[in-house]
Amino acid sequence: MAHKFPNVLIHIIFSTKERRDLIPKELLSTRWKYLAGIGRNQRIPVLAAGGTRNHVHVLVALPTDVTIAKTVQVLKANSSRWIGEHGIAFAWQEGYGAVSVSPSHVARVRRYIARQEQHHARRSFEDEFIALLRKTGIKFDPEQVFG
Repeated sequence: MAHKFPNVLIHIIFSTKERRDLIPKELLSTRWKYLAGIGRNQRIPVLAAGGTRNHVHVLVALPTDVTIAKTVQVLKANSSRWIGEHGIAFAWQEGYGAVSVSPSHVARVRRYIARQEQHHARRSFEDEFIALLRKTGIKFDPEQVFG
């Protein structure tokens, strides 16, 4: 084939250092737009971005020449710098979660990402992340998940 036709959709989740509520509420909606802008500048399409004061969910269409690890590194580094520019002592947790998404489930994942505040009124980030690992069949040590 002469061209590339990827459709690799990845739902990425990462948290603030020690999952603390480090991001002020007034920056949340702007942060999602900023993450989309980072993606645009790096040619990594961000299809949805959301989360709460202690974690982020991002749905990306992974380009053929960019790894998941590089995508996470780019999103974390640039958003961390931006949050720091607002005078906030800030750091992301080292790890992340990443799961593939079927094209038929994109709308569902977008809704899920958009409704993070409501979702976490009922369930903690830690419980949600463990449930995601279990649902997707990712093997993990419960004692080591959060460092």
